[in-house]
Amino acid sequence: MESPELPECPVCLSTYDGECTIPRVLPCGHTTCESCLKNIPQKYPLTIRCPACTQLVKYPSQQGPSSLPKNIDLLRLIQQLQDHNPQKPNNKIQIDKPVLAHEFDFFVSPLWSDEFYTSWKNWVLDSDDVFVEDKERGYGLLKEGNRKVKVKLFKVGNDGGLLSGKVKGCVFKLSYVAKVMNFLNGMKEEERDELVFILKICSKQGRICKGCGLWCDLEDGVLYFVCERLNGNVLDMLGEFENGLRKDGLSSFAMIGMEMYEAVIGLHLEGLIVGSLGVSCFELDDFGHVSLSLSEVLVVRRAVHEGVMELGSGEKSLSVQKLGRLVGEILKKEVFVSPEVLFGILKREGIEVECGSIRYPIGLGSDVWTLACTVLRMLIGKEFFEELVDSVDSIISKRSEDSNLDCSGLCTGLMEKVSSMLESKTGEELKSMHQMLCRSLSFDPGNRPHAIDMWKCLRDLLIRHQHDTSVLSLGEAIHEENKEHFRVLGELSWVPMKRSTLKKTESAENSSGENQDQSDDVRLDKDIAEALVEEKVKFKEMQGHIDSVTGFAIGGGFLFSSSFDKTVQVWSLQVCAINATCLQSLYYFLISELVGRKCSMQDFSQIHTFKGHEHKVMAVIYVDEELPLCISGDGGGGIFLWSTSVPMGKEPLKKWYEQKDWRYSGIHALTTAGNGYLYTGSGDRSVKAWSLQDGTLSCIMDGHKSVVSTLAAHDGILYSGSWDGTIRLWSLTDHSPLTVLGNDLPGIATSVLSLIANQNILVAALENGQIKVWRDDVFKKSTQCHSGAILACVMEGKWLFTGGWDKIVNVQELFGDEFQVDTRPVASIQGSSVVTALLCWQGKLFIGHGDRTIKVYYHGK
Repeated sequence: MESPELPECPVCLSTYDGECTIPRVLPCGHTTCESCLKNIPQKYPLTIRCPACTQLVKYPSQQGPSSLPKNIDLLRLIQQLQDHNPQKPNNKIQIDKPVLAHEFDFFVSPLWSDEFYTSWKNWVLDSDDVFVEDKERGYGLLKEGNRKVKVKLFKVGNDGGLLSGKVKGCVFKLSYVAKVMNFLNGMKEEERDELVFILKICSKQGRICKGCGLWCDLEDGVLYFVCERLNGNVLDMLGEFENGLRKDGLSSFAMIGMEMYEAVIGLHLEGLIVGSLGVSCFELDDFGHVSLSLSEVLVVRRAVHEGVMELGSGEKSLSVQKLGRLVGEILKKEVFVSPEVLFGILKREGIEVECGSIRYPIGLGSDVWTLACTVLRMLIGKEFFEELVDSVDSIISKRSEDSNLDCSGLCTGLMEKVSSMLESKTGEELKSMHQMLCRSLSFDPGNRPHAIDMWKCLRDLLIRHQHDTSVLSLGEAIHEENKEHFRVLGELSWVPMKRSTLKKTESAENSSGENQDQSDDVRLDKDIAEALVEEKVKFKEMQGHIDSVTGFAIGGGFLFSSSFDKTVQVWSLQVCAINATCLQSLYYFLISELVGRKCSMQDFSQIHTFKGHEHKVMAVIYVDEELPLCISGDGGGGIFLWSTSVPMGKEPLKKWYEQKDWRYSGIHALTTAGNGYLYTGSGDRSVKAWSLQDGTLSCIMDGHKSVVSTLAAHDGILYSGSWDGTIRLWSLTDHSPLTVLGNDLPGIATSVLSLIANQNILVAALENGQIKVWRDDVFKKSTQCHSGAILACVMEGKWLFTGGWDKIVNVQELFGDEFQVDTRPVASIQGSSVVTALLCWQGKLFIGHGDRTIKVYYHGK
């Protein structure tokens, strides 16, 4: 039996001992040798970043690492291992000076670039974060704080030796993260592009199951895409669909059907076409709402590809009989794939079909086909697959006798069969929907309806079976313009569709004259900053407050705005371009608010008011932990928690007040960090941590010498800015102070009015019109942006928006590298009043003004 390896320093890889390589324990709990700690750069005073977890922790700069406690348990373990193996020599590196990681560069060839590492590191989950429950089904559990959530694991690929840690020319044993990076670096560029595209979509679309990141099973050498797993799919949860739809289930069917179409429409707005679907791809949350699991979509797509490989492997031509068998086998798996996608897979594998090739390219209509089949499965029941398979076998057996199969005729036969099944199940009541579903199965994608048209049909069905009310205007259909921005799902599931081929076919489709009606209102591929440069910006004025606007928050499909008028207004986020979030808002509003009363809902319309504050409301945030909440704080120290569930109530769920004293001037800032606490910045110069469960005061963080005006939380750190001109950093683990920024000029205090903590960037907006930028804990830039105080700032990607007393919103591009950061002025918006609040959301810019108005800017001519 091989002897266990002795513990070693994660920086210099030297074996720990009690003399040369002394293990010292940092406040975060990780251990590093004393020599390495002396040489790790200190970007902030009295703090250091742990080499293991990169957390910013307290560090005794004057006393040095020798004042930190030794890891006695680790030294005792090393002694026991050496006593157990007396013959084994001590292989530690004898050094007279600290040996740092970069000193080994002579032996190690670079595995990946710094830019590559930076772009992927935040997606990598820790090795012990995931527990595999059922490897065959891809079920697991993910640790999130003190709880475990259900996840789905999709196998991105086997390592081929890349995850073994043995790299040619490298004398090190690679860490877990290094192995994952090495695997990603070895993937095809097309696969990596698709993977990061999917991860980004999962993090921003409301009707898509959340993408948690990437996790490596080192035992099997497999890299997984980890995706949130909800309670089950629609058939698991709703038994009335197992044998077809009952009349009393029409409302449930319409609700679920609408949300299924909303999820796919959301993907189309992001520029993604999935091409194949199954009922298993749609899951239900605790409240019965539908989300699309992209992990399950990849599983379904892989099943299609595997079916092609099983029947067509090694063949250059596929007979009519084998094509029928292939379609039948795919249907038996309860998987739906449109004709053009199936022929595209065969074409990429170099397989010709005897009945001829298909001339239609893959487009948005491909998902219309698969969605229609999924809805039909719900309407008709299990026999839908049986009848469909029998029908395919019958049609092919009749027409393959002379090897002359007309694919268009096959689709026509299927449409007739589906039509007869629908009539026998649901009768004439749903005739209009029958016709649209049958059109969705047309062989020619140009004859299929748009997804939004089917959504409207389901909405009408819902309204008829709930309460008769006026039909709402929900925008236009999503056309297939800007084809170069669409991506067909495939590389991760080995579907043969190259991007170059996609562009070519999409160009052909554009030139064919289909879908030429283009609307700039549904072009969401532009950032608001780019739209400002091109002078293609629309804006809408939102009026509802009667005094100055003080803050914004977004969540649950709503915009929340606070004001000096002592209220918080709730606005609908329905916009001209349909997206998953606004449709969710509309859905809730339709079911709960329109029942029993008529109401006309317009874009960004005011739908509710939270009243109860006795003082000016200074700040508002949205929290979605155990329950979705809107939280507001006022100038009298009142903290109010409002339920955002529809219908919204008139009274707060909870409220409490800070203790007052002679210095007291109320709450000025609010934030949360997802750890169960609400943080407040107060006029009494303190930062307070409150329990979100019961509202008890858990901690008071003192140190500022004036009002705490702004708060931000990111990466385990709470940032507080004050009128005293300083920014203080606090540990979110134990709420202890870490360091202080901004006191480099004693006697000169310029108030900090707004903070942004985003990835490795910290931006502070000051009363003198300047912004200060830190990157990777190092001060980089100070820029004069305005002629007066900057009251609000927000960052979206590389774009920085600032506004204040000069009534101007400036848009700047933040750029640079590890050595320097600079700002590039891009555009500005001249207002009529002081800018008091800013917020960016899905390509839209919300601006709050001192004259009580709110303006929203978005892309359009």
